[in-house]
Amino acid sequence: MSNKQQTHRHGVGGRVMRSALMVLAIGLAACSSGPKKPQPAPLEPVVPLVAAQQVWSQQVGAIDPLLVPVVRDGLLALANAAGEVSVLQAETGQLRWRAAAGAPMGAGVGFDGQRVALVTRDSDLVVLTPTGVAWRQRIAARVYTPPLVAGERVFVLAGDRSVSAFDARTGAPLWRWTSRGTEPLVLQQAGVLTAVRNTLVVGIGGRLVGLDPDAGRVQWDTVVARTRGATEIERLVDPVGRVGRDGDVLCVRAFQAAVGCVDTVSGRTLWSQPADGAVGVQADAERVYGTEANGRVRAWRRSDGGQAWSNERLLHRGLSAPLAIGRSLAIGDAQGYVHLLARADGALLNRLATDGSPIVEGPLAAGNTLIAVTRAGGVYAWRPQ
Repeated sequence: MSNKQQTHRHGVGGRVMRSALMVLAIGLAACSSGPKKPQPAPLEPVVPLVAAQQVWSQQVGAIDPLLVPVVRDGLLALANAAGEVSVLQAETGQLRWRAAAGAPMGAGVGFDGQRVALVTRDSDLVVLTPTGVAWRQRIAARVYTPPLVAGERVFVLAGDRSVSAFDARTGAPLWRWTSRGTEPLVLQQAGVLTAVRNTLVVGIGGRLVGLDPDAGRVQWDTVVARTRGATEIERLVDPVGRVGRDGDVLCVRAFQAAVGCVDTVSGRTLWSQPADGAVGVQADAERVYGTEANGRVRAWRRSDGGQAWSNERLLHRGLSAPLAIGRSLAIGDAQGYVHLLARADGALLNRLATDGSPIVEGPLAAGNTLIAVTRAGGVYAWRPQ
């Protein structure tokens, strides 16, 4: 059984889809004769070298695996599996507003500080404001990536590798772009859809594509990872969220293939290194940080992709994407812990507990507030030194 067939066993949802007609679930049922699942590494005693005081917590209801919480303008937006959206003050946890999409959530959320966008399981793009549902639009294919709300527009990356743009106020369709000649399978997890300056950046196959957000024209197209392997599943190399950004440089992970950085002005790949992971990365001016499928935490030099350090103390714990906050790197796990490692060398600095269910997507930061959302719907906030 290949590493890609074991993806969900490390808590990263390794399912794939062939167009809108066929979904291939790569799970335990297909791997019943495979090796026994490794046990999570036991937690070592930790002496807190970075103090972190819990400042608030909230409960929003059970969370769908495809939820990606978003922080904008000091506000935290998230949706539960039933499609109920909550917008909280990130520093205090105070509820600012709540609205319901009227259907279970399929993918989300996008947030620009005013509007929340999500896609229901019936493939309806729904935009909500404090007064309720503003508008709906049907998407022709399944959606696994949160919509992006930016520049008075809503952008959607669908499972057929198309990108659509809508007017954020009215829902009027603006343009649609479809990639050609890519692999027939697509990951059933959040991909890359983000903006850098006035370029919309989308992950397609093993590439990053820069689009003109006004018209959907391709500005540049660059390779981060090339397909390889004997089967369609093994050739899956879609870029996955979250992404790391340092100025105009965007660093991403291609699914269980590589980590690389791209100059979004020239559209040139600066470097790409083999890496066996399935969740996103974080970047600063010195390093790119990521977690591998087996729980190894790695840092690469931002300049050339050489390895800066590696930590194997959290093996098989189902690690989330990392978050850089202060001098720490915050990483969630499938047992509900948030681990704080030193950005400089990966040393363990502290460990924070939640409700025992997996941390969704990865920790978030709002100023100096560290936030983690769990699959059970718990929202926890700490203030590290």
